[in-house]
This record gives sequence, structure tokens and C-alpha cells, in this order.
Amino acid sequence: MYNSDDPGFVWFILTLKKKTYKYQFKQYAWTHMILLTVFAQSSFTVANIFEGMFWFLLPASLIVINDIAAYLFGFFLGRTPLIKLSPKKTWEGFIGASVTTIISAFLLANVMGRFQWFTCPRKDLSTGWLQCDPGPMFKPEHYYLGDWVPHWFPWKDVFLMPVQWHALALGLFASIIAPFGGFFASGFKRAFKIKDFGDSIPGHGGITDRMDCQMVMAVFAYIYHQSFISPHNFSVDAILDQILRNLTYEEQRNLYEQLGEMLGNLCKADKLAACL
Repeated sequence: MYNSDDPGFVWFILTLKKKTYKYQFKQYAWTHMILLTVFAQSSFTVANIFEGMFWFLLPASLIVINDIAAYLFGFFLGRTPLIKLSPKKTWEGFIGASVTTIISAFLLANVMGRFQWFTCPRKDLSTGWLQCDPGPMFKPEHYYLGDWVPHWFPWKDVFLMPVQWHALALGLFASIIAPFGGFFASGFKRAFKIKDFGDSIPGHGGITDRMDCQMVMAVFAYIYHQSFISPHNFSVDAILDQILRNLTYEEQRNLYEQLGEMLGNLCKADKLAACL
């Protein structure tokens, strides 16, 4: 992308004309802002898919759940206006949707995390079935509730995936921060005195009207995954894939010999049991 931008940059400089400098630089700035807003953010969505459909579907689903819950709570319980940019949005809808979204994130993560089609990283955008070692994030761990719950509570032992705790962070962002992507879009439309960005979806506007919060959520999901999930989610399949993709045959052979030597050393002296 950078290399494709260079010819355009050179052409822009060569076409600068007197008395139109300001206009030309405004157009140049608008072009790059649109590219950053649309294509750069969309690339994070694709990157999430390659990390596993889980990291695309869960964040996207949370935005949809939050939107629906905000409407329902606002419709039935809404009394207090939330923000002037969107007069129909209420505090009751915002709070009710936040609670619903966070709970949904915790439960949905458990459901999606059971299927390898969701959790396995992808090498392409095909829809074929996947098999892999999903890593420790998607392996249930035992939790004993003990005295934390009343004596009549039927479940004293529960099995939860570590990724469910991370899903709470996604749910928190989807319910508190991501809606401001919609408020930003509302302010933008008011500035240009338009009701919707399009009319392809009756009653909802266009595709862009439905994607305002999704873009913000996709960026956060990618950054969160790279910061807190990837460093702790190594698996044999993932390591082998990196070896096959990034090392030459000679480097792979050298690695094989070094691993063989290391494992051979483990078999010596008092470490003989490690090889049995």
C-alpha cells in the first residue's frame, strides 16, 4: 500500500498550481482521511478473521446485541436523554444494553469457543473445515465456587474457558466506547444536514449507517488480541505453521538438528526418565 501511494504523492506534487494550493492540499487531506477511515479500519476486520473467526464474529455480534438491547430498553424504559446528537438515545437504554452486552459476551465466548471452525487461525478466506490445537485460551479450566455461592445453588463446580474473561473486556468496550462511533456518525450527518448515509436498508439507512460502530470495535478487538491473547496463546500447530512459513529448508533442518541435540541431552544422567 505504501509503494502504491508513492506515485500518487509524486504526481500530486508535480500538479500543484498557484492560487489552488489550499484547495489541492484540502483534497489531498480528505483523500487520505477517507483511506484511513475506510480501508485501514477494514484491514483490521480481515486481520481478525485470519486470527480465527471467533475474533471476528464475537466482536461483531456484541455490537449487534448492544444495538438491539439499547433500542428495546430505550423503547420500554427510556426516560432520560443520553446525548443531544441522538435525541432518541436514553440512559436507560445505554445502561440496559451495557449489562446485556457484557453478559452476552461471557456466554457467547463459551459457545463459540467449543468449535474449532471458530477458534482455529486461518491461512486464507476459504470456508473449509479446520482442525488445530486452539491453544490454552479455549481449553476449559475448573473453578470451585465453594463459599462464594449460597448453599442452595446447584453448581459448586464450573468449567470456564480463559477466553471468557477476555470476552468481558470486549463486551465492556462494545457497550461503553463503541456506541460513540455511532454518535460520531450522527454528528457527521448533522453537520452535512443528511438523515442517513444511504437508503439500501429500509428504516435503517445504508450499509455505512450499520457499520459505524463495527469499525471501532474491529480495531479494538485486533489490538486487544495482539496485546493480551497472542503472547499467551502459543500452540504446537501455530509454532509449526510459523516455522514452515518463515524458515528455509536449510533453516528447518538446522532447527531439527538442534532440537534433536537438546532432547538428547535430556536423556542423559538423572534426566533419563524424561525420554521414557
